[in-house]
Amino acid sequence: MNVKSSESVHKLLADPEFQALIRQKRTVSVVLTMIQLLLYFGFIALIAYDKPFLAQTIADGSAITIGIPIAVGVIVLSWVLTGIYILWANTRYDAMVNSVKKRLGE
Repeated sequence: MNVKSSESVHKLLADPEFQALIRQKRTVSVVLTMIQLLLYFGFIALIAYDKPFLAQTIADGSAITIGIPIAVGVIVLSWVLTGIYILWANTRYDAMVNSVKKRLGE
């Protein structure tokens, strides 16, 4: 790494807007990850500790149990969380990255 690129890295890392960008990305990522883990492991815990609840049918004579829509909900909510991240990245994160790049002349 040459001296000029080393200086630009230090300049970038010291930039308050870049630091805010990193904090915001970390916050969004951690929050969405925690929600996903809670959903997934909550469903797994339900399978492990309350099988009779999940085995109940939705209606008399129905073959669909309560566990099926809950499992589908976990999958759909995973997609929704991914969509939330994509929306945030496309509307806020990319704009912040471009702003930092412009300001630092990258």
